[in-house]
Parts: sequence; structure tokens; C-alpha cells
Amino acid sequence: MTSPLNTPAAPSSEVRWTPRLWGTLLVLCAAMFLDALDVSMVGVALPSIGADLGLSTSTLQWIVSGYILGYGGLLLLGGRTADLLGRRQVFLVALGVFALASLLGGLVDSGPLLIASRFVKGLAAAFTAPAGLSIITTTFAEGPVRNRALAIYTTCGATGYSMGLVFSGLLTEASWRLTMLLPAPVALIALFVGLKLLPRSERERAEGGYDIPGAVLGTASMLLLVFTVVEAPEVGWGSARTVLSFVAVAVLLAAFVAVERRSPSPLIRLGVLRSGPQVRAQLGALTFVGSYIGFQFLVTLYMQQLLGWSALHTALAFLPAGALVALSATKVGTIIDRFGTARLIAIGFALMVAGYVLFLRIDLDPVYAAVILPTMLLVGSAFALTFPSLNVQATNGVDEHEQGMVSGLLNTSVQVGGALFLAVVTAVLTANAPEEPASPQAVLDSYMPALVVITVIAVAGLLISATGLRTRRGQRTVVVAKSTVTEAEAEAEAAEEPERVAVRD
Repeated sequence: MTSPLNTPAAPSSEVRWTPRLWGTLLVLCAAMFLDALDVSMVGVALPSIGADLGLSTSTLQWIVSGYILGYGGLLLLGGRTADLLGRRQVFLVALGVFALASLLGGLVDSGPLLIASRFVKGLAAAFTAPAGLSIITTTFAEGPVRNRALAIYTTCGATGYSMGLVFSGLLTEASWRLTMLLPAPVALIALFVGLKLLPRSERERAEGGYDIPGAVLGTASMLLLVFTVVEAPEVGWGSARTVLSFVAVAVLLAAFVAVERRSPSPLIRLGVLRSGPQVRAQLGALTFVGSYIGFQFLVTLYMQQLLGWSALHTALAFLPAGALVALSATKVGTIIDRFGTARLIAIGFALMVAGYVLFLRIDLDPVYAAVILPTMLLVGSAFALTFPSLNVQATNGVDEHEQGMVSGLLNTSVQVGGALFLAVVTAVLTANAPEEPASPQAVLDSYMPALVVITVIAVAGLLISATGLRTRRGQRTVVVAKSTVTEAEAEAEAAEEPERVAVRD
């Protein structure tokens, strides 16, 4: 038995998807699209929000960070909650909360209330994201059918992130409140359709009880980690507050690991991390998304502050990358079946590194077609290949009752990677910022160290993914629920089990 984790999957007969299956997938894609859209769309609107509500720069940061804090801090709990309480129920309730928070965010006239609505929205996304991914992995059987579904699902997320910049540029021209309100009607439509189409799932029997200590420690450690990383550039990476916060995170994580090793019903079963492909997927998500978030932040500063481009002009510059990801949605699954996730992840990282290196050629009068456009196409191609492959690699071979757990873990890697490396890039930019008044060339030179750091992060991801290509023929492995076994052992186990249907409707 082979798996697309490390090797190309064997050809399989084409399975016809029912309208109900397509509808289910579209509902889940809508939620994923909104989660990613909300992360990127608010960025361009921040200057208008600050001017309208009279907010300082440090307060504006928390409009973005509040969402990340709720999202990244509660993903582990969200994933396990979906397994224990039912994926459909958790997804629909959280989607309703997301819609309500979006509505409130567009109506409030206070900075603290706006930040609070963003935190609640991030909290809701922390439950919809792992629940939605686990619904897909338990509805579509492992192999080509699931690969196709995951490719469509994850590219919708990547497209949402890219298109958020475009929508923000357009909507902010009218009012920043529209950027907050836009997700509300879409989420409500998805909620009502989901009530009719989403499959019901059985709740897992928590025979050992619920892991309350693990939930408290895991959530507290993730919240404190994200909070510390977000605050570090402002208070100082070497300050006593930052150092003590990181020490506290380490203590909480150590206590969390100790609890999980002894819990009969753990929030995260640590044995799943004994799998090489699983670890590579988590580290790949951490470095891939982290490098891109830092890159997007740097490019936005370069275009708007140094080149004087408008918000809409900047958004349109990113459009080719988003369009390329969207156009590839229905094709990536077939490519994964043919070449396997390990190869595609490595190729995607190589394309990402090439794009970043090319962008080092920027100057004060760039030729868009020679530098910026090729970079965007390389980055878009990297996203189209890598992001779906990371999701497939993380969820393949995992038992149904642990899909929410693994999905929450993967999304945590994405969010923590984004927050962590954005903070690192911000710190590098701040450290190299020229004294005022500064010439445009001095400002451009100060961007280069940060771009080098972004490239190094991507290179680290490439090196990690390349280790997945070294599995020797005849020793291929697949991820299973309790351990990593040889291909021969997996085939022997599979022969004893009833044949799985291609799709469970």
C-alpha cells in the first residue's frame, strides 16, 4: 500500500461526485475563504480606521493581532472539540459566531470594541478551520478523491488571502467598515446551506474523560506565545518582559506535554509526531506561511511608502499570484496523485526561494514586468503546489477520530508561523531603519536585510522538505493512527480490512 505522502498514488477510477458532495465542499470552502480573507483584508484599511476612530499606531496593530491571537491561540482546542462534540455542530455554531462578530466589527465606533470583535472572530475561526478540514478528510476517502477535495479547499484559502488585498483596496475607497461587514452575509449564506448539506458526525466517546488540564495548558501556552511574539517588536526582544514571557511559555508547554503523556484522552496524542511526514508537514507549514506573511508585509511597505502606490494599485500587483492559485484549484489534486506530496512541497519551496531571490533586484524605479510580476508568478505557483500538499501530507493515514486534532495542529503551525516570522521581520526592519530624515535609497537599503531573512526562512523550509525525498525505495512509510509502519506491514493490515468506498456520502 502506498500513499501520496511520499510516492505517487496508483491510478484509480474516476468517481462521480454528487451535487450534495459538491455543495458540502463549497460550504467548507466558503468558510476557509473567509478565514483567510479576514487575515489579509484589514491590513490595507488600517490607515482609514485609525483616522476615523482616532487610534494610535500601537492600537491599530491590535486590530490585526487580536484576530491572530484568538485564531492561533485556540486552534488546538478547536480541533479536539470538533472530534469530541461533533464536527458539524462545532463548525456551524462557530460560523454563526463569525458572522455576528463581522457584523459588530462593522458597526462599532470604539477601538477597544473593534479589537474585541476581531478577537471573537479569530476565536470562531479557530473552531471552523479544523472542523471544516476534518469534515473533508472524513467525508472523502484517502487517496485521489480526498486529494482533489483538499486541493480545492486549500486553494480557496490561499485565494482568499490573496484576494483580501484586492477587496480591501476596492472597499476602503468607499468605507473601511465595508471590509468588516463583507464576511457577514457570506458566512450567513454558508451557515444556512450548511444546515442542509453538511453530514452529521458521531461524537467521539471520551472514555477517559475530557482532557481539561491539557485544554487549559495548551490554550494558555498558545495564547501567551502568540501574545509574546506580537508584542516583542514593540517592547524589545531582549526586554525582561519578553524573556520572562518566553520562559513562561516553555514552562506551560513542558507541563502540557507531561499532561498529554499521562492523559487517557489527550488533547494531542504525541505519538502522531513520531511520523517523519507529519513533522515535515507541520514544520513546512510553519516556514512556508511564515516567510510569505513577512514577504507580503515588506512588499506592501515597499510599494506604498517608498514607491507611493495607492492601496488599490498595491492590491492589483498581488493579483497575479492569487489568480494563479485560484485557476489551479481543480488541477492540483491530480498533480498530487501523480507526483506525491514530498516532491511537490520541495518544488514549491524552491519556487518560493527563487521568487524571493529575484525580488532582491528591486530598486526605486522597478520594471513591473521584469521583477515584480515574475516574483508574483513564482510565489503563486509555490502556493498552488505547496499549500494543498501540506494539508494532504498532514491528514493522510490518520484515523477519523483524530482528524480534528491533526487539522488543529496544522492550522496552529500556520498561524504561529505567520505571527512568529512577521514579528522577526518587523524587528529586523526596525533595527535597520535609517535615522530621519532619510533618503529613499537609504530606506530601500534598510529593507534588504529583512528580505534576506525572509529568504533564509524559505530556504530552511526547502531543506526540511528535501529530507522527505531521501526515503529509499523499498522502505517507504505511511502515517497511521498509532505508529509509522513499513509498506509491507501496512499492506498486510489492509488485506484484513473491508475495502473502503471511494466516497462516503
